[in-house]
Amino acid sequence: MRKIIFTGVILLAGLSLSAQNVQDAASAAAAAIANAGQVEQEAAKPNYWTNSISIDLGFNQTGLFSWAAGGYNTLTLSTGLDAKADYAKELTSWTNRLQLNYGFLWSADKKNLLQKSNDRIYLESKLSFKTGVDSKWNYTAGLDFRSQFTDSYSDYVAVNPTDPMTDWTGTLKSGWLSPAYTNLALGMEWNPAPWFNVMLSPVTGGLTVVTNPLLRQQYGMQPDKTTEGAFNSVLFQFGAQIKANAKWVINDKFNFETQVVLFTDYLNKPFVSNRINWDNKIEWQVSKIFKVGLNTWLIYDPLVLIKDSVHPDGIQKVQFKEFLAFSISYTFSNKK
Repeated sequence: MRKIIFTGVILLAGLSLSAQNVQDAASAAAAAIANAGQVEQEAAKPNYWTNSISIDLGFNQTGLFSWAAGGYNTLTLSTGLDAKADYAKELTSWTNRLQLNYGFLWSADKKNLLQKSNDRIYLESKLSFKTGVDSKWNYTAGLDFRSQFTDSYSDYVAVNPTDPMTDWTGTLKSGWLSPAYTNLALGMEWNPAPWFNVMLSPVTGGLTVVTNPLLRQQYGMQPDKTTEGAFNSVLFQFGAQIKANAKWVINDKFNFETQVVLFTDYLNKPFVSNRINWDNKIEWQVSKIFKVGLNTWLIYDPLVLIKDSVHPDGIQKVQFKEFLAFSISYTFSNKK
């Protein structure tokens, strides 16, 4: 009898231990499955994109009330947007950047007239494939587009000088898609440092578009063979391009960017008659939302004729523009 009782106790203890082990094993398995699902879910959502949007708004106003020294009430407004969307995965990268700027000036001495002070559209897109994991060279295809939003005039003249509310007329200089420049470049890119890169594109196709017939001759369009005195709206160029970019950032407060683009046309005086674009951008983030910015743009295009009183038919010149702004700025971004 004692043997039977002793055997029963041992069996019950064994069953209890087995049940506990089974329960522990089941709990561990359930936890492992839950953790594995969580790890799998986290691993299934990699982020290959880095995006940012910077918005600037600058405003200046002058008001004069019985001011003995004289002057005019003025109002200036400038806006800017700098949007970036960059993709990077293994040996592949795709960078995109859109820069928009617009500003105007109103002065009491020219009522009913807004004088444009800044107007720019610049889009860049570049697809790159590294030649190796540790290589500083990429196979690259780049696309860029430059134009402006609205018409630009100069040499304003009052339609009726005796009327203080008169309208104004001026000489048309540019407009929407007049001109517009588009380039598609294929080649190699060298990245010796994170802050510097050079793209060498021996195969580059470019289109210059001037939709306004009044501006086509000024921007180097070819004569239309079917209509006397008219000019084509599109000019195709095929050549080589070099684009160099550099950027320095100091303490996340002071930024300096520069870009130089050189283009030569194989079809028209190659390596002699070249187009040059040189852009510079300096920014000082004074506080979280206040910024001081200086932009400069230099252009030399042998096809563009600059008309003035001395040269009414136009002459080739180096074009230069600078824009200094004190503005409210805010950036929205995501990080990997």
